[in-house]
Amino acid sequence: MQKNCKNILFSDRKDAARQLLDVLPVGRMKAEQWIIIALSPGGFKIATYIANKLKLDVDVLFNEAINAPANAECEIARVSETEEIVIHEILTASFQIQNDYIFGEAKRQYEDRILPKIYRYRKDSTFCSIRNRHVLLLDEGCETGLKMMVGIKSALERKARSIYTASPVMPDNIAELMRQVVDDVFAIHEVDDYLLTSSYYDDFSPITDEKLRKLFDKNKEDDE
Repeated sequence: MQKNCKNILFSDRKDAARQLLDVLPVGRMKAEQWIIIALSPGGFKIATYIANKLKLDVDVLFNEAINAPANAECEIARVSETEEIVIHEILTASFQIQNDYIFGEAKRQYEDRILPKIYRYRKDSTFCSIRNRHVLLLDEGCETGLKMMVGIKSALERKARSIYTASPVMPDNIAELMRQVVDDVFAIHEVDDYLLTSSYYDDFSPITDEKLRKLFDKNKEDDE
């Protein structure tokens, strides 16, 4: 792990996945048959690469941001497809945002955005069972920490045996926060002055609907 790196560049998500393999406990992961849960489409591409290399199960936990009522770019909470919610308490208190607003938005995001993704990509299947399993939550980067925290809360509620988090790059303060609530944190770079995640990749092309479908379809074929 490297600290204080401000100009980190991965050539693309595949390169980030290759480098991440160097810091993951691959022997334990294979022996204990960990399951990798991605927290975004880009994270799913990285997770799929690693899972295929290690012959492990992989899935996505769909989740959506809940933004401040007066600022559509300010994320104050997040809801997952298991209907867990995490709230940025400092922001909601400073903006005097009531929980009623957050819970109402969470319901709307779940119905309008998460459920359609479940139907579109999983079709007749559901989110995988992680009960009593070793879970690695993975994303391509980590800006606010809310994606990781909603993943952690969802894994806890689903009775995971142990919970780990991984990202090619993440803010050092968020890594330290996560170490207080998970079994371990794996990162290539922990950065003290975090930029947008896209700043650390030469190629950070969006994962289109078609690409995400192909990832899901390939995964399904590998399971059969």
